Amino acid sequence: MAAGDHTVLQLSTPSTANLSAKVHPLVIFNICDCYVRRPDQAERVIGTLLGSVLPDGTVDIRNSYAVPHTESAEQVALDIEYHHNMLVSHQKVNPKEVIVGWYSTGLGVTGGSALIHDFYSREVPNPIHLTVDTGFRNGEGTIKAYVSVNLALGDRQLAAQFQEIPLDLRMVEAERLGFDILKTTAVDKLPNDLEGMEVTMQRLLALIDDVYKYVDDVVGRVAADNSIGRFISDTVASLPKLSPSVFDKLVNDSLQDQLLLLYLSSITRTQLGLAEKLNTAAQIL
Repeated sequence: MAAGDHTVLQLSTPSTANLSAKVHPLVIFNICDCYVRRPDQAERVIGTLLGSVLPDGTVDIRNSYAVPHTESAEQVALDIEYHHNMLVSHQKVNPKEVIVGWYSTGLGVTGGSALIHDFYSREVPNPIHLTVDTGFRNGEGTIKAYVSVNLALGDRQLAAQFQEIPLDLRMVEAERLGFDILKTTAVDKLPNDLEGMEVTMQRLLALIDDVYKYVDDVVGRVAADNSIGRFISDTVASLPKLSPSVFDKLVNDSLQDQLLLLYLSSITRTQLGLAEKLNTAAQIL
């Protein structure tokens, strides 16, 4: 080989400079539920991620479903027919949701992840790989997103490497309460609606106290920030002007609706339990 000849290894990468992902809490809850219901011999759960790509390039992950698979040290086998049937069923309900990647439970990337990612790369260009630590070690759920980076020698691909990308987990207050409970490894009981509302109101009161303290400081001791002042003014102006009696009526009506739903769900569970027992008795006879 001549002295001037060089072997050049290059990374064949998708455009990941501005690539990021946003995942909805429903996806995390669904993944954890599938992990709890997994077969006894399965060490992890994998599945398909559904969503869309926003105009700014952010991958919006809104839904998911598990895909049955068998995995060994040498190979990974996916139930492709089940995967395609589930995709068709989901798109009948939400036609705008398409495949954006796949997920797996556990910490980080494993040896078989490259094989699964190769399959999803044929389903969609540049899929997202989402990993969810369902063990919630140290009380925190480690959730990460990756894309595949190819190491090539000329036109020949040698290997694939997973590169982490920014991930945003945005939740409203009700979803955050559920996620905090999910991270707790042991709880005495799940809070009911009133208890959840109480926790939310306590947080709201704490935030209002912080605003009061800031306003008092601005009046006497701290330099005013016009942007914060405008934000507080817009927030106060957006509040509806309701009398105490009207507000109480709205709360009571909402509470009655929730109690009615609880009553109907209780009746439904009772009917299903009776039907199951009658069916079992008929089979025995």
